[in-house]
Amino acid sequence: MRVALLGAGRIAEVHARGIKGAGAELAGVYDLRRESAEVVAGRFGGRVYGDVAEALADPSVEAVAIATPTDTHVDYLVQAVAAGKEVFCEKPIDLSVARALECLDKIGPAADRVQIGFNRRFDKTFARLRERLAEGAIGKIENLTIISRDPAPAPIGYLASSGGILKDMAIHDFDMARFILGEEPVEVFATGSVLVDPAIGEVGDHDSVSVVMRTASGVQCQILNSRRCAYGYDQRIEAFGEKGSLRAENPLRDELRVNLADTTDARSELSTFFLDRYADAYAAQWNSFFANLKAGKPPAVTFRDGLRALELAEAGNRSIAERRVIELSAR
Repeated sequence: MRVALLGAGRIAEVHARGIKGAGAELAGVYDLRRESAEVVAGRFGGRVYGDVAEALADPSVEAVAIATPTDTHVDYLVQAVAAGKEVFCEKPIDLSVARALECLDKIGPAADRVQIGFNRRFDKTFARLRERLAEGAIGKIENLTIISRDPAPAPIGYLASSGGILKDMAIHDFDMARFILGEEPVEVFATGSVLVDPAIGEVGDHDSVSVVMRTASGVQCQILNSRRCAYGYDQRIEAFGEKGSLRAENPLRDELRVNLADTTDARSELSTFFLDRYADAYAAQWNSFFANLKAGKPPAVTFRDGLRALELAEAGNRSIAERRVIELSAR
């Protein structure tokens, strides 16, 4: 299968590697900065497109990977579907639920064939936690805790246009909560603070956020986010149930343990970069994308999954602003 890659930034290179690693061919690359597209095409193969229309008009292209800035996702997604291409789109679909719903109206049934880039579903430890939960290892789940902390804040210029910590960062966690719980949250309460860098507050964002969600059956989920973590990239999940708990811990750089006169059982440091931490998951999502296309199955993460995560993020923002619990439908 030949894929056109829209975007040539850091995440686009990850997708180019995933496309090639899955045995597909990179047909070409488009980016507003042509020189960036030339670098990616030179590294992974394919031509450089002058614009999106040229990429979509390429008859050899069967699928399109959208890895451009978020505010372009909807337009490119609609155009790609209209051109008859299969679509992989980075998260989030958009920064607005209303605009995502408009997109859904335009693409109709094709939405069920669009994969959204929630790569953490493909992390083998997180996936195993979900499997063991489904097998009944801890009985009925009662509480889910998701911790997601970055080593350091992104540049202020990026944060100012990111949509905020809930839509940019916690949106992965909202998706993981739905993925693991198998039940939709019906209540969301969130609180946010600026504890890391005052400049983040000056652009209207928070750097420290806690979210509590409840499902119709009463299961609770806590999401804890921070833009700074002194000890590395902290990504953990715990599912607690009537018979016990399941915990997905942080992978370490190696399994070396050190014992010295003043140190007992010291272990290696955590990853400090999300692309390293989730390298295998990024590759696995592309293997899944192509395997499901070949089998005629819907993608593992659908447009509607992306929409629901965005709705939860917007509910969290409303909760922070209004200082109250936001009620949602369980659809």
